[in-house]
Amino acid sequence: MEQRQFAKALRQNMTDAERLLWRHLRAHRLDGEKFRRQQPLGPYIVDFVHFGARLIVEADGGQHGGAVDEVRDAWLQRQGFRVLRFWNNEILQQTDAVLTAIWAATGSALTRTLAGADYSIQEDET
Repeated sequence: MEQRQFAKALRQNMTDAERLLWRHLRAHRLDGEKFRRQQPLGPYIVDFVHFGARLIVEADGGQHGGAVDEVRDAWLQRQGFRVLRFWNNEILQQTDAVLTAIWAATGSALTRTLAGADYSIQEDET
């Protein structure tokens, strides 16, 4: 099966954890941040990606882990992406904590903090 067709099949057959996470990430629902789901990247298909923040979010079930994921993560990191991995049970049982970690990784937290700070440059009067 061609990669784009496979990605489409994955979107149509998401796990419960992926479906829950997508409900919170889709349509700019996480503080206006834009995510895509089941996105082909090179030889891989990632669960969720935020291109602006160069962030990949993976929902891992029992089939994940080990050397295969390490090779995949290393390739994605060489392309300039950070990879966050969450076990499906974490997503289902600790959704707020997972969303907070994702939000912080997008850089929104830093941007909001810096935007809210009052910076002023004072010139030296000497």
